[in-house]
Amino acid sequence: MLKSMTSFGRSRQSINGKDICVEIKSVNNRYFDCQVKLPRAYSHLEQKIKPYLQGRGISRGKVDVFVTVDFAEATDTEITVNTEYAERYIAALQKLKRDFGLSGKITVMDVAKAPDVLTFKKKDEDEHDWEDLSAVLSAAADAFLGARVSEGERIRADLEGKAAHIKDVVEQIKTLSESDIGGYKARLEEKLRAVLADNNVTVDENRILTECAIYADKAAIDEELVRLGSHFEAFDGYLNSDEPVGRSLDFLLQEMNREINTVGSKCANASIAKLVVEVKTELEKIREQIQNIE
Repeated sequence: MLKSMTSFGRSRQSINGKDICVEIKSVNNRYFDCQVKLPRAYSHLEQKIKPYLQGRGISRGKVDVFVTVDFAEATDTEITVNTEYAERYIAALQKLKRDFGLSGKITVMDVAKAPDVLTFKKKDEDEHDWEDLSAVLSAAADAFLGARVSEGERIRADLEGKAAHIKDVVEQIKTLSESDIGGYKARLEEKLRAVLADNNVTVDENRILTECAIYADKAAIDEELVRLGSHFEAFDGYLNSDEPVGRSLDFLLQEMNREINTVGSKCANASIAKLVVEVKTELEKIREQIQNIE
């Protein structure tokens, strides 16, 4: 199944007197880039989160993990006041009032909301810290991965529709090409005979037919269409794979574009040229879409 690299998952639980919230979000990225933001009391767990997410099957995307912990009811946490910082903060607020003639009182809550005024410190690094956090992380990851799969399925349905449309257009190109090559050979032979006659040049009949056949073969697009069909078989296989296929699809699209560009350069038929543009337009839409696939 396809998985989108854009997703979001969140979980919030109360465990052992602590209110723990984990949010995971991701956007497109060529590689797996994971950034984790934790309360300082839990910073020792950062090194465990990235391997955990990789173990859950996340291999690509810029992933941001935000962890907040409310220690209000926890018994293993000390809350201390950074007195020196609080004094400077209050002095700055008072100066702000004086310099700008502001009204209102400076309250305890105003000061307490300032970063680093209150410091939450765990008495010890508890072996249960990871157990508590991982329970919430697991639930957030479940939601995150579920959203990835759901979005991936929508992308797969869209890609299948676009691929089916391209296959129909390629069949039209094939039909036009088959009838066009015969006419091309006849026109070429006619022009060649006319040029030779105008210049009073006599050439062996077999030589004329051979040269016409060679040029007609160079204008044929059978090989390109066969390779394009083979690429679409691989494309369908990737869409139903359980492995990350974003990079493989990106490479395959390059090969498809190469084949259809060759078809366009060989064909002088205006109807075929129009269909080639249509295929290239749809391939570009697919290329944009697969940038979001893991």
